[in-house]
Amino acid sequence: MKILLLGKNGQVGWELQRALAPLSEIVALDFDSPGPLSADFSRPESLAATVRAVAPRLIVNAAAHTAVDKAESEPDLARTINATAPGVLAREATALGAWLVHYSTDYVFDGSGTQPWTEESPTGPLSVYGQTKLEGEQAIRASGCRHLILRTSWVYAARGGNFARTMLRLAAERDRLDVIDDQVGAPTGADLLADLTAHAWRTLQACPELAGTYHAVASGETSWFGYAQHVVRVAHASGLALKVTPEAIHPVATSAFPTPARRPGNSRMDTTKLRHAFGLALPSWQSGVDRMLTEVLGR
Repeated sequence: MKILLLGKNGQVGWELQRALAPLSEIVALDFDSPGPLSADFSRPESLAATVRAVAPRLIVNAAAHTAVDKAESEPDLARTINATAPGVLAREATALGAWLVHYSTDYVFDGSGTQPWTEESPTGPLSVYGQTKLEGEQAIRASGCRHLILRTSWVYAARGGNFARTMLRLAAERDRLDVIDDQVGAPTGADLLADLTAHAWRTLQACPELAGTYHAVASGETSWFGYAQHVVRVAHASGLALKVTPEAIHPVATSAFPTPARRPGNSRMDTTKLRHAFGLALPSWQSGVDRMLTEVLGR
């Protein structure tokens, strides 16, 4: 039994290589992988040939067009990568009788209110990114393939750039930081998502009736302002020299930082369905961020 992992060098894809390794042989590809197998999501039909050549039992799609603002100016490319390509993967999974795991986003919702979104909440994307990710979900469901769609939010990893690294860099350079306080969600580690995927896949093999869409985020909630304060507080406690203290971080509205794509204000996600179906206890967002900071700070 083979697992075909696409988007292997992204934050989630990198962690999936670790989490899935004990479960099966992995064929891991990225858009620029050398050799005859293509994982170029801008050419969806080339993905079909790759799936047929590998003939996996499980396809894990960790690739996406995630440049939210850039998607506004290149909607056709965003749609090809986020909607058309997953639809092709789902079609091929159906033909093979394979499973498809796919990752989606809180951006499929309109960000209104303060209640956590459930899997049954009405969608209403505010941006090209959100709309194309929703279309990708719809294409997978319409295909009839056995699938697991995990909607998540505010994903970070110790590897590569992330919000925490940006805050630490700015806190070392400036005397004050203004950070958005009217967007609320749960910072979620790529390592957590990878581990949830591996656990869910083991369960799905015995209980295929659990297929479907689930919300998968760390527990608790915060704003970007609260997230920044936590990062700086932990960094100070570790002995890192920063100009900015937590008290020198000031809350501002989203309107203070205009962007081409609208961001949802409410990214709270209800994980009851995931926890009950798969017997999980999700860690707090703080514990995951603290672990990431330990790696980033080398302390």
